[in-house]
Amino acid sequence: MAEAKQTTAVTVDDGRYDRDTDNSATDYEESEKSGKSWKSYVWDTWELPKEQRWLLFKVDAFVLTFASIGYFLKNIDQTNVNNAFLSGMKEELNMYGNELVTSTSIWTVGYVVGQIPSNLLLTRVSPRWVIPSLEVGWGIATICTSAVHSYKALYALRFLVGLFESGFYPGIHYMLGSWYTPREIGKRAMIFWLAGSIGNMFSGFLQAAAYTNLNGVHGHAGWRWLFIIDGIITLPLAVAGYFFFPNLPQDGVKTWWTTQREHEISIERMNAIGRAGKEKWTKAKLKSILLSWHTYFLPMIYVLWNNAYPQPAMGYWLKSFNADPPPVPGTSYSVAQINNLPLPSTAIFIVMALFWGWLSDGPMKGLRWPFIYAGAIIAMAFNIALLKMPLYGNNRDRTLVYWFANIGNGAGPLILSWINEICSADTEKRALLVAAANDFAYVVQAVAPNFVWKTTDFPRAAKGYTWSTVLNALLIVWTAVVQLLLAWDRKRQAKAREVISEDSEANSQEESHDDGKTSEYPAEKKTDLS
Repeated sequence: MAEAKQTTAVTVDDGRYDRDTDNSATDYEESEKSGKSWKSYVWDTWELPKEQRWLLFKVDAFVLTFASIGYFLKNIDQTNVNNAFLSGMKEELNMYGNELVTSTSIWTVGYVVGQIPSNLLLTRVSPRWVIPSLEVGWGIATICTSAVHSYKALYALRFLVGLFESGFYPGIHYMLGSWYTPREIGKRAMIFWLAGSIGNMFSGFLQAAAYTNLNGVHGHAGWRWLFIIDGIITLPLAVAGYFFFPNLPQDGVKTWWTTQREHEISIERMNAIGRAGKEKWTKAKLKSILLSWHTYFLPMIYVLWNNAYPQPAMGYWLKSFNADPPPVPGTSYSVAQINNLPLPSTAIFIVMALFWGWLSDGPMKGLRWPFIYAGAIIAMAFNIALLKMPLYGNNRDRTLVYWFANIGNGAGPLILSWINEICSADTEKRALLVAAANDFAYVVQAVAPNFVWKTTDFPRAAKGYTWSTVLNALLIVWTAVVQLLLAWDRKRQAKAREVISEDSEANSQEESHDDGKTSEYPAEKKTDLS
């Protein structure tokens, strides 16, 4: 071990990260920095030294894989209520008004309440205990949902599901920022997030299968079986998490599946990019966070992106053909078709979003903002198209627009990666702002759908698509403002370095003229200019 420590340097491919403050360390050792080959753009670990490559393989296996499967299951448990609503729950629970939107808003309230406390808890308690416990909670609450006989009981359980699910998404993003460098985190954040989209897609298949094969079995309707199955498949993963989920590198506690040298490398990698370790909460720290523009501007990027994301409308459009009298005589869709026909939209979106993640980490060298601008412009174009097209008439064209409408909505994980990178110098602020971004987004989401995405407004949803268009326009403006503030930060920090350099030079000259006396100068104090 000692020999390896002496001969193997930690290699971090800095390239040209989109460093938005200069708090990140840059004076690290790079023993093997060389030209990048095509392999590194496919997967970044292939050209790292063997020790780092093996470490990242383990981290990908135990963090990224566990997180992605967990988020896949979380999104099934989160969105199964929509599939259940379209598959018999509406009629059985008498949900003929806005009860579905209200249940979603109540889930959001639970989600909002728990996020920030949960993420701050991760800076004090190992994620190995926090994250799996959250999964156990929402798995049990999901199973209990299968037994509801009124929408009021549904409301109570949806609140609990939201509360337990609240810490998972921001907590995993905080963890990704604690293990991966800027040339690694974007694509992994995208993989993690897209696992949820796959969960949404799979939920439709699962509901179709449950309705077809289990409807009426043991006296339970097909939509009730969906909640039972979802909860049962969640619990084993949660239990496995207690054994395989890691501690954070700078916690000081080695995870059992890393060697001592791998534990040291994980710490060195984070030190090399200026990713700070834990600090005590003090009045000075709280004041610095409250006075930082990061606290007020960075979360808003994610808030705008999240709420500009349109609600899924294609299922409602398909179901509207079954109305009496039918809007298009002779055209109707079965429950399976209503659940399955919207799925190509998710598949197309996943391919596009993965491309963005690889492009951001690779050829774009860690830049995140271009994808915010591009996504907002594309989303506005499709929103306007859905507003202008006739609701009935050319079903094929409207179907294609629905399928491609979400290809511009993939910037979310890159925004949270950007926040992770900007706030590298303060791990508590990083945990707080990652959670706050998602939390404030859902605060708006708890209220706005009741006014702009009313169930009774579907499938036209004119207010909703107009709302989405306006928020995307604001997203472009807000991102530009953040870039200006970051440029101002860089300019201010450059001036501060010049002052430090001039003071150091003056001190050296003064010391050289001293009459043989030795002057002791205090070590240079690093100034946090974030």
